Amino acid sequence: MQPNFADTTQEEVSVDAAKKSADIPPVELSAELAAKRDALLALLRSFGSCVVAFSGGLDSTVLAKAAQVALGDRAIAATGTSPSMAAGELEVCQELARQIGIRHEIFSTGELEDPQYRQNPPDRCYYCKSDLFTRLQELAQQWQVAVVCDGANRDDLADYRPGSQAARENQVRSPLAEVGLSKEELRQLAAWWQLPVWNKPATPCLASRIAYGEPITPERLEMIDQAERFLRSLGFEPVRVRYHRGDLARIEVPRAELDRLLASPVRDQVAERLKQLGFKFVSVDLEGFRSGSLNVLVSELSVASSRTRGPR
Repeated sequence: MQPNFADTTQEEVSVDAAKKSADIPPVELSAELAAKRDALLALLRSFGSCVVAFSGGLDSTVLAKAAQVALGDRAIAATGTSPSMAAGELEVCQELARQIGIRHEIFSTGELEDPQYRQNPPDRCYYCKSDLFTRLQELAQQWQVAVVCDGANRDDLADYRPGSQAARENQVRSPLAEVGLSKEELRQLAAWWQLPVWNKPATPCLASRIAYGEPITPERLEMIDQAERFLRSLGFEPVRVRYHRGDLARIEVPRAELDRLLASPVRDQVAERLKQLGFKFVSVDLEGFRSGSLNVLVSELSVASSRTRGPR
């Protein structure tokens, strides 16, 4: 019997969780998925050497594992750090890289130095990824690595992902997408390789919590990070704290947890803590947790006005 890979509730993999493999279900790959795995390994071998943009999420972890299997010490996992990275995520990356057995490099990114990124347009990810991939290409030259890879998968091709344009402009390859691997198939591959991220939900950067058009600042990122950490300490997972104009926090938790969040004393504890962090208003989204909820605002802002570059 195959496990249910789609039904995940864990918000993030802690360092301790990243060390555990006992709870990973046994998986037998279908002939189709085994063929895709083999195609992925063959593609990576054809590169000769590569560096993987490594965030510690499901996609980049599977890609890093595949790169290590295919290329051995000619594969590198590289993690960019910035105030947009949630607390604890770097340590998760370090532990996962150790477990995979891949060389791990850490470098600083500079997206917050870009005024276009700080303005937080709907294509904010373009500017972040442009900075990331530009730096990675420079590092790849220093490390004498042939190809820079990201963890985009087949499902990402149909989603709103302005960062994919930055990948194309910087000659970044997307091996998972190129061999047609879906998110669900990546979960199965992760379990087959005994990677503890097999059931890890998406953990987008903290900047993704800020409503488009509201400036991104280190202070706001820290407010969001601290707020989400507090809510997790109360047992709410997954959780998002969205930042809206006027220092308003919009909290998303699973619908099944709404009653607990809105009941005293938890409601009062949350309101008090978030106001201590700098939020002036604290609200709860009655629709519950859902990924990408801020994308409903995309149509209200002009992507074209946020930059002046050629057509995609």
